[in-house]
Amino acid sequence: MVKIKSKIAFLCSSCGDDFPKWNGQCPSCKEWGTLAEFKTTKKGKTISTQRESRPLNIILGTDSVERLSTGLIEVDRVFGGGLLPGSLVLLGGNPGVGKSTLALHICSGIKKKSLYISAEESEEQVALRAKRLNINSEDLFFSGENEIDGILNHLERIQPELIIVDSIQTIMNSELDSLPGSPSQIRDCGQRFLETAKHKNVAIMIVGHVTKEGTIAGPKMLEHMVDTVLYMEGDDRYDYRMLRSKKNRFGATHEVGIFQMNNSGLEEIKNPSEMFLAERSFDIPGTTIYPSLEGTRPILVEVQAL
Repeated sequence: MVKIKSKIAFLCSSCGDDFPKWNGQCPSCKEWGTLAEFKTTKKGKTISTQRESRPLNIILGTDSVERLSTGLIEVDRVFGGGLLPGSLVLLGGNPGVGKSTLALHICSGIKKKSLYISAEESEEQVALRAKRLNINSEDLFFSGENEIDGILNHLERIQPELIIVDSIQTIMNSELDSLPGSPSQIRDCGQRFLETAKHKNVAIMIVGHVTKEGTIAGPKMLEHMVDTVLYMEGDDRYDYRMLRSKKNRFGATHEVGIFQMNNSGLEEIKNPSEMFLAERSFDIPGTTIYPSLEGTRPILVEVQAL
């Protein structure tokens, strides 16, 4: 009979650090009332996978890694030239802003075998959206699995080059005595996805919800462990959407991509300056044109003195 080992710790929902005893104030980030108890259970001993070390000159002598083009110029610009195999990407945004729509467009555009994990919506719901967006479904596999070990089994069977996890708040590890979306579940599943991306050299994009303050829900450690953090921004009164990179280890940070949401999904805005100046009236006192540098691209906007 396998002996199950239990460990009780206290996890901070702000920074993600854990401590052996409860404190009113987190010793790491100094936030108050963020420590909560969680229990981890492990069956037996875990076997760690060791990777062989290689000299740097041999690594530099190998061929450069080819990025995966998403088929969308605006998205490739934000990524720094395309998705890099082995990278872990975190995509955040308000509900209904278009995160799932963008993820489907990326799956269709890379023209490689991809796996879409949706634990929030049923297969029929995702299929209806994919049909409306004219998504290329030849190399796209779908699963409603929400258990981390089941997702990794799908990866071994399908061998995709891109995995979309929608969303990280619905994925769970059955060995943890906590509900999906809790800080301990998000931290553990995020670490498992990070290890899988590096060992299997597969690009993984995880979708995350945001809080009322506009930050991605869950421990802050989730943003630290990923390679790229993207935010999908938009206003309910307008159809325009902006994809912004807050963190990018393989490209320029604060790069932006502009889209317009319509019946066929997200449409690229190739000349955002023309869009922002479309309603400008000439010969109006107190107005001027200001070139705003967003990442590596200047965008012309109108500034008004009221």
